[in-house]
Amino acid sequence: MIISDFVEWELEKLRNECNFSSEELEFFNYRAKNKPIEQIAELMNISESKANKLSRKIKSKIIRIL
Repeated sequence: MIISDFVEWELEKLRNECNFSSEELEFFNYRAKNKPIEQIAELMNISESKANKLSRKIKSKIIRIL
């Protein structure tokens, strides 16, 4: 699943319905702008391991509502 492939109204629906934490939402918004995980980790000042974990949690939440 590629988050940047969603259209804006779908992204907004996911933001509203997935109950993302603030950290997850920040990560989601970067992915929506097609930023690579490595760059997001730098921007958020987290490890790549933590970034990958956030990615998995977000995908899991998205799958549950689709």
